[in-house]
Amino acid sequence: MDILRKPEWLKSEKLGATRTREITRKLRKYNLHTVCESAKCPNRGECFERGTATFMILGERCTRNCSFCAVIKEGPYLPPDSEEPAAIACVVRDLKLKHVVITTVTRDDLSDGGASQFIKVINNIRKMCPEDTSIEVLISDLKGDMRQVSLIVESGPDVINHNIETIERLYDQVRPQAYYKRSLGVLKFVKVFKPEMITKSGFMIGLGETEEEVINLMQDLRNAGVDVLTIGQYIAPSSEHYRVKEYIHPRIFEYYREQGENMGFSIVESAPLVRSSYHAEKVRKLIKKRG
Repeated sequence: MDILRKPEWLKSEKLGATRTREITRKLRKYNLHTVCESAKCPNRGECFERGTATFMILGERCTRNCSFCAVIKEGPYLPPDSEEPAAIACVVRDLKLKHVVITTVTRDDLSDGGASQFIKVINNIRKMCPEDTSIEVLISDLKGDMRQVSLIVESGPDVINHNIETIERLYDQVRPQAYYKRSLGVLKFVKVFKPEMITKSGFMIGLGETEEEVINLMQDLRNAGVDVLTIGQYIAPSSEHYRVKEYIHPRIFEYYREQGENMGFSIVESAPLVRSSYHAEKVRKLIKKRG
C-alpha cells in the first residue's frame, strides 16, 4: 500500500449501476476486455454510467513490465482473436456509442505489434456504425515501426493517441522497455504523415517529477504537434507497483491546464482523476470543427 494517505480529492463520483450492468453484460457476452477494468481505472463506474468504455484488444497480457501498470505482464500471449473486431463493432452498434476508444496491451511478440488488429477493428466499426461514430485509437509505440503507424493512420481513425506517461528522467524506473524519444517520435510522425489528424497524449504526475520537468514535457508534446493533452494523478495499483511520491493538489493541476492552453493545446484535461480516456468524447467537438 502507499505510505501516503490518499487525500479527499481523490474520491471518485459514485453513480448508479444500471448502465454499468448493461455494458458489463455486453462485454461478457462477446468475451471482450476494457482497460477500464484491467487497469483498475478509478473512473470506470462513472464512465460506464455515461455509456463510454475503452476497449482493450489483443488480450489482457502485456509483453512489457511498466512498474505503474496493473495489466498482467506474463504470458502466455495468445494470437489475435479473429472474432474480436466484429464483436467490438457489435457492442458499439448495440450500445449506440458515439465515441469509441480502442487501446491495447503492448504486443512486442507480434511482427506488426498488433497494428493489423487495430485496422480490422476500425474497418468493422466503420462498416457497422457508418453514420456518426468517431473512433480514437490509443496505440503502443509499435517499437518505433513507422510503417505500422502509417497503416493505422491510413485506416481512418479520427484521433491517434499515444501516451508519453512520464518525464524522460523517470523512464528507466517507470517504463524500462520504452524510450521517451521514441514515443515523441511516434506522435511527431503522425503529424508529419497526416497533418490534419488529431493527436493526443497523456501523462501522470506524482512519481517524483519537478514542476520544471512537467512544463518541459508539455512543451515537448506541443512541439510534436499534439492537439489534446491529459494529465492525471498516479495512483499505485498495489504495494508491488511503483510507489506514489506525492499527491498533487488540484490547484497545481489547474495551473498545468492553464499552461497547456497557453502553449496552444486545443484541449487540456488536467485533474487528479483524469485518465487518458476520461471524457474522451469531448474531442468530438474538435473532430467536427476540423471536419
